Amino acid sequence: MKVSCLSLSLLSATCWLYLTPTITSKIVHSGHCMISVNVKEIRASFTAIKATIQARDAVRTISILSYPSSLHNFTSTDRCCIVHHLLQFYVDKVFRHCEIEDSQVNRKISSIANSFLSIKKKFRRCHEQNVCSCGEEATEKYKQILTNYGQMNITSAAMKSLGELDILLDWLEKIY
Repeated sequence: MKVSCLSLSLLSATCWLYLTPTITSKIVHSGHCMISVNVKEIRASFTAIKATIQARDAVRTISILSYPSSLHNFTSTDRCCIVHHLLQFYVDKVFRHCEIEDSQVNRKISSIANSFLSIKKKFRRCHEQNVCSCGEEATEKYKQILTNYGQMNITSAAMKSLGELDILLDWLEKIY
């Protein structure tokens, strides 16, 4: 009797541990591509550093992700494209230039960057299988994001982009 209760307890604990990441993750559907993304974990890391990052943003007249490069009204395949480009943008341009004196903030930035790298790797597979194509609207909006980014020096633009991460996270949660 004790052995079966112990077995049942171990089975329950194993199932709980196995299912816990699924509960906190969202499945992102972009065209034919489905990817598990833990937006809550990324948001928690971002929320912990948001005030510090946004306080370092001295340029209030330019936005990287907001209008006119708004992240709204995309078709399913264009969403896949823009998410792929934005992940690449954050990994290649933003996280590389967002180091500050506070080691705890740097650890949170690194955690977010690692999450983006993981998601980017999953999206790259879809992109390589040609299930994630880029339409004209997605291409134009991404070019506008790059133009907005290019209007500032690299460090300021990276900090602004990181400070606007909540815009991207809100959009991902809204569309998925």
